[in-house]
Amino acid sequence: MTDFFKKYDYSPDKDAIDRSLGIIAENVSKATSPEVLKDCFSFMDLTTLRSNDTVASVTKLVNKVNGLKKEWPGYPMPASICVYPNFASTVREELVDPSVHVTTVASAFPSTQSFLEVKVRECELAVEQGADEVDIVLSLANFLAGDYDAAAAEIRAMRKAIDITAAKVRRPVVLKVILETGLLVTPEAIATASFLAMEEGADFIKTSTGKVDVNATPMAAYVMCSCIRRFYEKTGRMVGFKAAGGISTAQDAVCYYSIGMTLLGKEWMNKKYFRFGVSRVANSIMSAVEQKTVTYF
Repeated sequence: MTDFFKKYDYSPDKDAIDRSLGIIAENVSKATSPEVLKDCFSFMDLTTLRSNDTVASVTKLVNKVNGLKKEWPGYPMPASICVYPNFASTVREELVDPSVHVTTVASAFPSTQSFLEVKVRECELAVEQGADEVDIVLSLANFLAGDYDAAAAEIRAMRKAIDITAAKVRRPVVLKVILETGLLVTPEAIATASFLAMEEGADFIKTSTGKVDVNATPMAAYVMCSCIRRFYEKTGRMVGFKAAGGISTAQDAVCYYSIGMTLLGKEWMNKKYFRFGVSRVANSIMSAVEQKTVTYF
């Protein structure tokens, strides 16, 4: 396995990260404006990943998105609607605005504890059923055991399956790799997973599934964005960042926005390269902009 830290000339410095995050946290209120909040709104992957999701409940969410321009004309559309893969066709059929993507999770989400053949086939089916974007999970069973080659091979296999299926349906498909940073724990492990996923073709690296005790954290985001920057400097390829899990307030969103702006710059601050996986923050952002309680979603 490649020595990523040597290859990309990067090793996390926890003290420096803590100092930088402290400065960012102190300035979140200054960074908050209606323009920034609406940018954050446009980065959202509006998400419903519940055991009790149904065609009716997913359709209800899609219809909220369909009605957004009429009900709230001053707001941008979200980046995508994120669902389990068996609901991809529902979103595809009901969604009116083609600029809003269909995102699905896959790879035996959230635990990724299944056979690689099952994960690969789920990715293929997700694309066949209408997914524009597929969020897979890093194989933690392999990664935490130190078998980085096996973890990389799984990403590579799913990337290949997605690309082949995307060519068949004549639609480009984005691959996001969820690192589940709360279970990786250390900045070094998060950085290793970030470089590994990017080298195997991730279009985005994503913090979390939202299904474990610790999900997105500013520290994880800082390390991941630092790795994205170093990867870009070495390869010239821009990789996106997605924060997901535990992002429930407008202030949370602006904090991650500020991390992205600090480390990656304005070039990354658009829905092509920056996302939030959210089920709750949309109303909070709208409430902050309107300066009153909004419960549209």
